[in-house]
This record gives sequence, structure tokens and C-alpha cells, in this order.
Amino acid sequence: MSDSSLERSTKINLLKEPAVKKLCDVLDKSSKKGWRKLGEIVGNDRRFRVSSDDMEMCSLKVLELEGSPSRMLLRLMGERGCTTGQLADYLQTVGNSEALQCLKPPALQILLQPQSVALISGHNLRLSCIASGRSPVQYQWFKTKEEVPNSFSADLVISPVHLKDAGFYICRVNSGDAFEFSRWAQVEVMDVTVSCGQSYHSLEGRLKMVIQPQSQRLYVGESLQLECGAVGRPIPRYQWHRNGVPLPNATKRKLMIPQSIQDQSGRYRCEISSSTERMWSNEVDIVIEPRISVQISVAMECSEDDVLTIGEGSSAFFLNSIPDHLYATDKVALLIGNLSYQNHPQLKAPMVDVYDLTNLLRQLNFQVVSLLDLTETEMRNAVDEFLLLLHKGVYGLLYYAGHGYENYGNSFMVPVDAPNPYRSANCLCVQSILKLMQEKETGLNVFLLDMCRKRNYHDDSAPNIILRVTANIVFGYATCQDAEAFELSSSGFTNGVFVKFLKKRLLDDEKITVVLDRVAEDMGQFDATKGKQALEIRSSLSERRALTDPILPGDSGDHAHRLQWAKAHELPESMCLNFDCGAQIKLGFAAEFSNVLVIYTHIVKKPENMSSCQAHVTDFSQDLDVDPKEMNRESPEETGIYLLSSNLPQHCLYTRVSSLQKLREELVFTVCLQGTFPAMDDESVHWTKSISIGRPLIARLDLNRAMRRNSCLQTCLIPHSPSHSPCHSPGPEHHLHPPHGGHQVQDFSRLSPLHLCPDVTERFQGAVGGCGDSYYDNLCQPFYEPAAGLSSSPGRLSIPIETTDDITELQTVFINSLQLQQQ
Repeated sequence: MSDSSLERSTKINLLKEPAVKKLCDVLDKSSKKGWRKLGEIVGNDRRFRVSSDDMEMCSLKVLELEGSPSRMLLRLMGERGCTTGQLADYLQTVGNSEALQCLKPPALQILLQPQSVALISGHNLRLSCIASGRSPVQYQWFKTKEEVPNSFSADLVISPVHLKDAGFYICRVNSGDAFEFSRWAQVEVMDVTVSCGQSYHSLEGRLKMVIQPQSQRLYVGESLQLECGAVGRPIPRYQWHRNGVPLPNATKRKLMIPQSIQDQSGRYRCEISSSTERMWSNEVDIVIEPRISVQISVAMECSEDDVLTIGEGSSAFFLNSIPDHLYATDKVALLIGNLSYQNHPQLKAPMVDVYDLTNLLRQLNFQVVSLLDLTETEMRNAVDEFLLLLHKGVYGLLYYAGHGYENYGNSFMVPVDAPNPYRSANCLCVQSILKLMQEKETGLNVFLLDMCRKRNYHDDSAPNIILRVTANIVFGYATCQDAEAFELSSSGFTNGVFVKFLKKRLLDDEKITVVLDRVAEDMGQFDATKGKQALEIRSSLSERRALTDPILPGDSGDHAHRLQWAKAHELPESMCLNFDCGAQIKLGFAAEFSNVLVIYTHIVKKPENMSSCQAHVTDFSQDLDVDPKEMNRESPEETGIYLLSSNLPQHCLYTRVSSLQKLREELVFTVCLQGTFPAMDDESVHWTKSISIGRPLIARLDLNRAMRRNSCLQTCLIPHSPSHSPCHSPGPEHHLHPPHGGHQVQDFSRLSPLHLCPDVTERFQGAVGGCGDSYYDNLCQPFYEPAAGLSSSPGRLSIPIETTDDITELQTVFINSLQLQQQ
């Protein structure tokens, strides 16, 4: 093939950027012989038919910053196989000689650049550089600055390749007096022992993992080195993560930490990606322990014959660990955000709050499970799984955002399926969960409750929960007793008031009560909620326990359940699907929450005879929350993926699958490929593949099961509890009524926050919580005084004042020890 024919057969999407930019400038500025005339002529050619919709899409590019209709048109033509010669013929027909000059080939042009590659030692290396010129082309390859011997062809072949061949290569191309250098190509060679049955010969397909990181246990000050590796072309990119958070500047295949510290303990894994694929290494545990000092104990009064040298008797010395900090044996967090209520006002902030706290707590080495929109059964089972992870010395943290209420000092979390009105039988009592946590001898119990604490007048039960006297309890309430918690109204997604300030302090290396004190001070300066919402802290903490405390694993604990909990974060591996038509589809996965999976599809390879193709997913189980109108969208935001969108690959179709906890069997769905062919007048043809990805993320924990253990139920022995009586709501005769002849009192605290705070720029959406009836139903409405003997603001006691039981007296002493923190 001659150089001239090679130039004319070059696809226009391989044109150099300077030539493309100059050509687009000429076509964009020309009114009669510009891109519109070119599109009109190309539209009459069956090979590269440009439709009216395509032309409209090109014209809209003028609305974008530095947008070019000509560039969009050329891109469409290039995708449909148009060559430089064919484009020149079209421009000749248009009569635009200036545009034709832009296509005039230079004296020397590199048509194919060498690509970086990662491969295994012992395999064959091939780098290619193809150029065209007006006179014969000559090649010379270089490794860094040194010439590679006998490398005078367009292909550089090293067979077999060795570790010493790794490095950077470049090719110099000469044609007459003209010369050009190719781009640099990196060659990475890994020394890997290939087990029987494995093959990595094909480097043009999907990435292939060949080196996995290994778990390690080391001491403070020792060097930490993690390594992973994948083969493929182009060379993979690496990004290391610790506890789900990307590590800054950790973008090499090997992660080196010369002087490790205990806070760098955690779960590590590496994200490996290329231009079209992404995969993850195994997640490994890195435990960094404090060093053990040796102290020698020698008797002061002894005869010379009685003295033992070190090593001659075990009584002569002992090991004594001298910790500089308090330690946790593990850190576990359960985060629940309820927003899509079936019978109560919808909320927005819990989704953003849970997402932000998840990322922060993982940086503090917490094992975190984050869940959205749980029913009563799912909440109770999630708490049961959480409790199984707790044992002696563990730091347990429970965060809840959603509707709630407080009666007699006991806090109740409201599931999304709670009836209206709801009562204690339909909700989870926080104090009953605390009782179970105490039985585990945990090192620290933290409750962060982002909900209302108004009295629920539909619930007249008085729980009798007996708590131990322990000095390790911290409650952080988003608001005071008998008050509401607010979220801010916004066109987008924003945090609730509590987390808005909490996330700025959560990583501080301070006692947890000090951190919450500072959050309270910050909230107190916020004009939008001043006088309406204030953080309340109750604590019996006697030691300087902090969320930043290092982890020193103990011998206790159920390792099987710990492994099961860790599996709740495992994503299905990405996969490439090959269809009979020759198309190849990338199917990828990401986790927005522990029960929310993102599925995205990407066209890796499109057959040349196909004008267009698209892959979408369908046929999901009816148990899952998948809106057909929001499936297979071109941007993550269109399908409801607002928080994770910046971390997803581009140019895909996205689908958000919620409520994975409802999945009873393996997740099976269909991938449908839709293609059009010019030879068939662009009629659509479909191919399908059925895909099973097992039970991803939280689906492994069976939160939809019947409540087998009932442990969370049995701790709160209250009227109307499912463990005592059939679950039904009491009739009107059980409701609180005003005393006979009593008067109505206008409750100005229930005025719409919009009226209470007219000058602030951030408006309140409404209360994050409620008291049976809808908050919005009660705006500016009177409510009745409580019946005689019952207080609407019960104070710090969690029992009826009239009770005189000895057990109640003991509980009262303990509850009073949880003093309100003073600023």
C-alpha cells in the first residue's frame, strides 16, 4: 500500500489535534460552505448517513463553552468509519478550499502511537509505531536515552521479556529531512509465578489481576509494604484505599509506608483501572500494634546464691505493656437513615448525612454498615447483626436519622413502614439496644440520634428498661428534650443541621464528649436554628475515650460474624460480556450505601458494520426498589445517584438498585444489547444475556428474615409489644385527652420554621422526626395539654415519677448519672 493510499484510508478520528482544531475553526466560521453544508452532503450518503437529529445535536454545541458543531459532526462521521480521503471528497464537493488545505498531509506523520503495557516476565513484548511520509520512513527505538540494538522496524519485539526490560520506550521516525518522536510508552514487567491453568497471553482484553496484597501484622515504626498488580494494555492505573477512602498520593502499584503508626491500621485494597475497565484487589487487614517494653523485676533482699540471671527463671522478669493511649479491641458502626416513609412526611437529609458519616468513620477504622429506608423487621435484624459484632473492649456506634420521639426519657426510632399514628410496638427503643450493648462489655457505646424528641401523645406506655451502671456511655442528641430536629430546605441535597457541624469535628483527636461540646458550640452560632434546635449531650464517660483511639485486637469476638459483616461491603467483580454480533460490553458495579448498588454498562467494542449500539439492564426482582423510569440513564444524577456520581466512570448507562436487604435469592437480571445496522435501514436488533451476581452487599445478612432472635424485642417489656400481645394499635379509649373543662393552648413552637426565621437564606424543610401525626398536619394547630400526672417534658427520668419499685430506684440513680453536659 502506497503512502498516499495509506493517508486517504486513515480514519478521521486519528487526525492530529492541531489539524482538527484548524479544520473545525474554518468550518464553524463559514456560513455557506461550513459544517451545515458538509452535514447535508454526508446525510445523502448511505454509508455515513447523518440524520436531522444528529444535525440538531451538533447545532446545540454552540451553547456550550468552547463548543464546536463541526467537531461534533466530524466525531459522528469518524465513529461511522469515515476516512480522511472521503472527508476530502466531501469538502471538494462543498467547495471549501481552505478546509481542504487543513487535510494536506505533513511531510511526516505518526499514525499509530505505541501503547504502555503491563505484562509478566517470560511473555512476549510488542510495541508498535506506524508513520507515513513523502519519502521512505525509517524507525529507531530507544529505551530512555539509549538506542535499542537492531530495532529498525515499526514493531519492537522482545521475546521473552525480562525484569530488566521494564522502563520507558520511545520511537524516532525519519522521512527524508523530517523526523518525529512518538509518545513515550511505559513497559511494566512483573515476576509472577503462573499457576496451572492460568493464562495471561491476551493483553488486549479485560484487565487481569496477577498479584494480590496480603494481610500483615506489624509493630509501630516498622515498614508497611503492600503490592498488587494487573496485566493489560494500556497499562493499568492504581489507587490505594484504606477503609473505603482513597489515600492521597497512593497511585503506584506498590504502597510503601516507611515508619508506620497505629492509626494506619485498617482494611486496605487497591482500585485498578484503565480507560474502559475498573476492578478491585482483595481487601486485606493491616494490624499495627504498639511495641511491648520489657521490665525486669529483681528481689531487693536475696543472697548471692539466690540471684537468677535473665533467662534462667521465668520469675526473674515479666513483660509489661505500657500503652500511651486507650485502645479499642475493634470499632463497629451501624448507620441508619430513614427518609422514604410510607405514612409520614418524606425526608431528604438522612441520605446525605449517612453517606458523609460513613466516609468519615471509615477513616477512623470503623467497620461501617450504612443502610437506608428500613422497615421495622429490617431495623431489628440489622441491630441484631450489629450486636453480634460487639464484645469486650469494642467501640460501638449507632447513628440514626429519621422520624422519632421520646417518652419518659426513652428514645424511639421510627421505621419507614410505621403506621400513622405509631406507637412503641411499631418502633425501636434505643435504650433497649443500649442494654444489650452493655451485656457485651463494650469499651465505648456512642449513640448519635438525629431525630425529634417530642412527646408522642398516642403512646402512653412506660418502658421498664433496667440498665447497668457503666462509665462508657455517650448520647449525642441532635436536639433538646421535647424539641424538633430540622433539615434545611434546598434545591439540592444538603446535610441536616446536626451533621452539618458534626462532620467538621468528627475526625478531631479529642475525647468524644469534647468533640460533641464543640459541635454544640458551632450549632449555637448558627442563626437559622438559634433558639429552636440545640445539641444535647448525656454521658457517663469517665475515661478519655475518643473515636480516634487505635485498635488493639483481642482474643474474644465471633470471627465468623466479623467476616460476614465485612462481606456486606464486597462488590461483585466487573465483567466483560461478549455477544454473538461481535459487540463487547463492560458491566461494572459500585456501592452508594450498604443496601444500594449502582450498575453501569459501557460499550467496549462495537462491530464495524453496526451504526450504533447500546446496552441496558432490565428484569430485576420485584422485591427491589428499581424505578423503570430512572433505569439506564446517561448521567448518574438522572437515576438518583447524586452522592457517588463523581467517582463513577463516564460515558456509561447507569442504574440504581435500592433496598438490597429485601433480596431473598441471588440477584439475577438481564443485559440487553440493542444495535442498528445501515444495511437494515437502521432497524433495531436485540441480543440478551441473563446475569447472576449472587447476593451483593447487605443482601448476604438476610435482614428480611423473620425475627428469629427477638433479642431487641425482649429487652423492652412494654404494653403493646409484639412479645407480649398481638401487634395492634390501641383504640381511641387509650388516647390522652385533655382534662374535662381544660382549655386549649396554642403551641407557637409548632409554627412553620419559615415563619419563625424569615430572614435566613437557608430555609427549613421541616422536622426530622415527628410524634405520630404528621408535622405538617399540625402547623399552627392547637394541641391539648397532657393528662394530669403526665409531663409534656418529662426531664431526665426514664420512668414514671409515681413508681417506687427498688429496681426503678436503682435505674433512677443510673439515669441521673448521665448528666447533661454544660457548656
